[in-house]
Amino acid sequence: MEPLEGNKVKVYVEVDETEFEREIEAAFRAIAREVKMPGFRNGKAPRKLLEARIGIGPAREQALRDSIPSYLSKAVREHDVDLVATPSIEITGGQESGAVEFEAECEVRPEITVPGYGGLRVEIEAPSVDDEALDEAVTAQLRGHGSLIDVDRPIESGDFVTIDLSATRDGEELAGLNVEDWSYEVGKGWVTDDFDSHLEGATSGAELTFSSVPKGTEEPADFTVRITAVKSMTLPQLDDEWVADNIGEFETVAEWRASIAERLAEGRLNTIRQTLVQKVTDALVGLVEIEAPESMVEQELQGRLQNLARQFQAQGIDLSAWLSATGQSTDDLIANMREQADTAVKADLALRAIAVAESMEADGDDLDLEYQRMAMQFNDTPDRVRKAYESNDAVADLIASIRKSKALDWLLHHVEFVDPQGNAVDSDLVLGHDHDHDEDNDDDVVEGDEA
Repeated sequence: MEPLEGNKVKVYVEVDETEFEREIEAAFRAIAREVKMPGFRNGKAPRKLLEARIGIGPAREQALRDSIPSYLSKAVREHDVDLVATPSIEITGGQESGAVEFEAECEVRPEITVPGYGGLRVEIEAPSVDDEALDEAVTAQLRGHGSLIDVDRPIESGDFVTIDLSATRDGEELAGLNVEDWSYEVGKGWVTDDFDSHLEGATSGAELTFSSVPKGTEEPADFTVRITAVKSMTLPQLDDEWVADNIGEFETVAEWRASIAERLAEGRLNTIRQTLVQKVTDALVGLVEIEAPESMVEQELQGRLQNLARQFQAQGIDLSAWLSATGQSTDDLIANMREQADTAVKADLALRAIAVAESMEADGDDLDLEYQRMAMQFNDTPDRVRKAYESNDAVADLIASIRKSKALDWLLHHVEFVDPQGNAVDSDLVLGHDHDHDEDNDDDVVEGDEA
């Protein structure tokens, strides 16, 4: 093997003449199934007769076509060549006779360094609940116990109005926008961007006419709104007695507010954890200084497009209709997914770099655990899963996946989490005891500054 420039290597392979003879023999057996020889059943004609009839050339040519990929695969395994694209092969000897020689120019996965990964900072939402957020949550729950009373004043945001609504475009009524006695909370912004501003300041009995663009459309429509009632929400007086009478499991306002605060905090933590791996990965990718190899990005992109197509097919979704509904063109979709593919490739390279820098390996126990996990997932046996990986020459890929998982786990436990104001956030609180990622390794490691 010879290293070349640009993340490439050249692999030189020589196949002994005696060994290649077995490939020629196999090629003759294949040819025998295609060539009819008088007096012999299909596939039973002896090699000598076939060779006398067609010569050795066609068999040798077929043997080269059939065997070179397997010889190259063996050479790639021997030299741990991490291919990322189809190699370019040139046969340099043995086309006519003798030992077979060929060389393959192979593009390989680049090995990179990631300066500063050991001091990575990731901004997340603050998991704590401030008084303002808690007050809003308490008020929102009180509104469920509030009462509406008629008011004789101009409409304000937060009022409930009863209206007769009609909307037309070019004289034609618009579906869903022609209703009577509709109760609407001013400030929700449901109809048009400026619908509520037309209502505010008006009084009961008023009739409003204006033009505006309905939500989800691009063309303006003519609106007529007749206001038949204006009501204001009156909230109950919040005290211990009201809580004891209306919130069964609590006796005091303090207990109820503490429960709401706890629920809000847990909800925020769940939201943070759902996006945590992506945020950490994006921050890591931001440290990658090289451009992602185009061949790797293209391969990742094609895989993502194929997965999307399979998902749509399984769900009976028409891709063209989905693109139209989401306002995208095919080019928009591909451009967006190409950006995702580029990020995924950089993340792959960076996590591999951390695994190398932190000396993370995948041993037999790691593989056994992964085979058991997949066996449970696919309702199979660990032994069958293992054999499938071995027969498809995919064990090296699985080992790489396990090492990357360990690197991600290390990163999650060593990153510094901060809120939008730059205040440190307790990582134990963020990660909890059930944070989701592929592996849960708490092995002591030496923190490094760059991989």
